[in-house]
This record gives sequence, structure tokens and C-alpha cells, in this order.
Amino acid sequence: MPLSGILAERIRATGPISVETFMAEALGHPEHGYYMGRDPFGMAGDFITAPEVSQMFGELIGLWCALVWQSMGAPERVVLAEMGPGRGTLMADLLRAASALPPFAKALEVHLVETSPALANRQRQTLTGRNVTWHQRFEDLPDGPLLLVANELFDALPIRQLEKADGRWHERMVGLDETGAFAFALGPAVVEPPLAPAVLAAPDGALAEICPQGRDLARAIAKRLAHQGGAALIVDYGYEKSAAGDSLQALKAHKHHPVLSQPGHADITAHVDFQALAEAAQGLAKAHGPVPQGRFLASLGLEERARMLMTNATTEQATELARGARRLIDPGEMGTLFKVLALAAPLLPVPPGLESA
Repeated sequence: MPLSGILAERIRATGPISVETFMAEALGHPEHGYYMGRDPFGMAGDFITAPEVSQMFGELIGLWCALVWQSMGAPERVVLAEMGPGRGTLMADLLRAASALPPFAKALEVHLVETSPALANRQRQTLTGRNVTWHQRFEDLPDGPLLLVANELFDALPIRQLEKADGRWHERMVGLDETGAFAFALGPAVVEPPLAPAVLAAPDGALAEICPQGRDLARAIAKRLAHQGGAALIVDYGYEKSAAGDSLQALKAHKHHPVLSQPGHADITAHVDFQALAEAAQGLAKAHGPVPQGRFLASLGLEERARMLMTNATTEQATELARGARRLIDPGEMGTLFKVLALAAPLLPVPPGLESA
């Protein structure tokens, strides 16, 4: 039975399910979840992420990690971890850049946190010859100073949606309409909705989004950093400040797709609330940012790196390098929508690229 049938049967038996449950099943169902059995990246997939746009993205993340490692006192061993590592492209580019600083490269102990068997297999192919350990959960990472990278991870964590009606916030649910198709429905009132004051005051008809898994993960990372040292880099698209709105969206073959249609066959994401992530880390780690991705990459020398690579490139390669650089930093492309937040151990200096935050 397809996932749509499984969810429809559940709804008929027990009533509407939350948006959070629908999204979690659509993306992570053990058998039918979107990420469980496919490689969704690239032109042949459903979307393209920054590491696939240009090698320079991963290289500059590698530079960032090296600079933070130096600010940590250059420990002889550091856990380098990536959560949601896609095809392994970012890590491959990061490690290539790290090789320019042999003491840093020698200190790295590489770990990937991945729940998708299909993507883990793809990562093994990309990182052939590298000493890498895979894990299912952040909590499974070994102890030690940590450098953590999470690019376009938090947008794929399931969200709750709340809808305001008659002056109260209600859980937004997914039920079935008269034709048997999935449809949004108003659920029970939420007694104490965990929303920012500006969002709580929104008028009737407003929607608000909460990502419990995102907040929990940010706090777990911050706790780890507070006790064992290091820093985490979170890159994603979203809001600098908490705000009301509906950002839930689905993509299939690089085009927008109805969110509730064909669960398990399209990517479902929501914009990241960076304020909520920073607040989750309070009292444990310092939050720096967010800053626009374009500003962050430019401050790390993206344009200089592009010119360096162009020196020995063919005309076609140079054109592609320029196109990739522009897509990463241009405000009309990924430069402004995507933002960068760093969480760092309390005694570390402000990480590079976040000084203007």
C-alpha cells in the first residue's frame, strides 16, 4: 500500500493527524519516506543545494572549520561531523580544502549523521578512500571537541502549524475531504502556544509554525558545545526573526508541488526560524548570527577563490565558476534567503564570517 493509503486509513480509523505527523511520515517513513530510498539532489532529482552549485561552497566551509579549529587552540583530535550530508559533496570539498593545512587535516575524525540508507550509500561512493563513520543520530557522535556542519537540514525537520481562530491558536491538522483527498482541518485549541510575543498577537486567520525537533536539536548541540567545546555552523533558508506565516512547501522535479499530494514522492520543507534556534541555545552556547549567506561567503573570500580557480580554467569552466559564485551570493539567488547561524562554546571568539552579526 502506498503511503497515501496508509495515512488515509489511519485518519479514517483515528481522526485527523497533525501537520507535524504528516510531514514526518512523508519524509521519514521507514519504507515509503521521501528520503529513505532515493537520491533527490541534482538536475535529475527534485532540488539542488549549495554544495552541488559550486565546489567553492564546501571549500569555504572547510576554511571556516580550520579557522575555528585554530581558535580552539588547535586540538590534536577534533570530531568533524555533518548532519544531513546529502551526497557527501560538501564533506568531500571540505576535506580537500582541509588538506592545505596538514595539522588540521590530521586532527580530523570524520563522522556523518544520516538516516537514509540510499543517501548513506551515495556518500560512501563520494567519500571512497576516506576514513568516515556513519551514525543515525546526533547523540551517537563520539565525545570530544566538535566541529559540526548542517546545511539544509533544519528546513526538513517536521513542523507544527498553528492557526488562529476566534482569538485562540489551534493545532492545524490533516484530514480527508468528501472526495477522500487529504485536506487541512482546524484542530483542538493549544492552551499555551510556544510562540514569540509578536506572533501570539497575530490576527484571526494567521498561521504560525513551530519546529520542536529543530529546537531540541539546537539545544542538544549547544549543550554538547558547552561541555566539550567547539562550534556548529547552520546554513539554511528562513527567517531571521520569528514571524507568523505559512512557509510549508513541496518540491518535485524542481517545481512546486501540492503539499498534501502524493506524500513520500515530493520533498516537503519549511523555512527555518533562526531566532527560535538561537533562543534554544541560550544559557549553554553562544549564538552568532544569523547573517545572509552571501555576506558570509564573501567575507570568507568567495570571489577571490573564484578568480583563483579561473586562472587555470577553460572558458567554459570559468563561466560555470562565475555562475556558481553568483548563485551562492547574489541577493536575487541564494545570497539573502539563505542565512548562516553559528553556535559556539562560550569562551570561543566570534567565528569568522559572523563578526557583523
